[in-house]
Amino acid sequence: MAQNSSVLDSATILHALRSVSNPDVKGDVLTAGMIQDLQVSTDGAVSLRLVLSTPAHPMKAKLESEVRAAITAVPGVKSVAVKLDAVVRGANRTPSAPIGGAPANKGGVSSIEGVANIIAVSSGKGGVGKSTVAVNLAMSLALEGARVGLMDTDVYGPNIPTMMGVTEQPKIIQHPTKGELFIPPTAHGVKIMSMGFLIDPDQPLVWRGPMLHSVISQFCHQVDWGMLDYLIVDMPPGTGDVQLSLAQMVPVTGAILVSTPQEVSMQDVRKAWAMFDKVRIPIIGVVENMSYFKPDDSDKKYFIFGEGGGKILAAKFKTELLAQIPIVPAIREGGDNGRPITVSAPASATSLTFREFGKRVAHKVAIMAAEGIDPNQIIQIGKFN
Repeated sequence: MAQNSSVLDSATILHALRSVSNPDVKGDVLTAGMIQDLQVSTDGAVSLRLVLSTPAHPMKAKLESEVRAAITAVPGVKSVAVKLDAVVRGANRTPSAPIGGAPANKGGVSSIEGVANIIAVSSGKGGVGKSTVAVNLAMSLALEGARVGLMDTDVYGPNIPTMMGVTEQPKIIQHPTKGELFIPPTAHGVKIMSMGFLIDPDQPLVWRGPMLHSVISQFCHQVDWGMLDYLIVDMPPGTGDVQLSLAQMVPVTGAILVSTPQEVSMQDVRKAWAMFDKVRIPIIGVVENMSYFKPDDSDKKYFIFGEGGGKILAAKFKTELLAQIPIVPAIREGGDNGRPITVSAPASATSLTFREFGKRVAHKVAIMAAEGIDPNQIIQIGKFN
């Protein structure tokens, strides 16, 4: 490094940072406004805040390293301090709109106050592990530092309270202008709302469409969700009233389709895709659950429900295969005892698969927010192998 530090100033550092690419869209980190609170001292110390598009960004370590390297290469720099931060934008809002509280959106739907992104986890049929995927997606995002809510809209079979280990009932407060509001309980850092809190667990619901629509409306607009980066919505199986109500009521960022590899499951998922296409909710990607079974004492994989179904679906929909989740007893155990595998066995291979899945979803949503485009038009951010 040069000994003369008198030429070291903010402009020199900013010029150097133009060599660091924005990982979300074309351009550099400086143009994207990702460099904040830059301080340059006369003794060669540089500090700044690096603002990412999501705390679950899959490239945050690489990006921080590139920023450090670019600054360190400037003559006169003696030390570099980088503080990581994140601001999550709503992918379903214009850049000038606030993250929370926008009163209306295209098509006449109303945003959920304080919620940046609404992500539906859906499938065409039951029994494919959709709720398991929704729970561990919510947990994966929360463990990365995001503010996350989990809405259980499967009113006929609400399993989320059990899977998240919540026995606390939502509190009810009287808001001066909004009337009665539910305060959702929190488990493992995730805010949760479910019909399972409001009915006897053994009591069946025999409801028609208008009653379902009313419940979804309450869960969206009469729950004090606070400020959330992501609201994960666990959808009921099929393509019925709940799916249509959600699409008509709030600006859904996108949907994740869950399937097992077998053809019967994929047939129903294709119907779900067609439904989301009709209501103009983009598909973020596909998750292949129960992909394979691998015994503890062997490296051999057994494809119990077939092989390659998720890749076929992703190719058909021109989207990404976001994850392949194996059949693991710990997943079932976590769902039964209220401690998802991402909490109970955080270092396990399956937990790490879920964590990577969460990062992929967060990054794709961030790109959608930056570009304002359909996620299916985004160049894949690293194909799943």
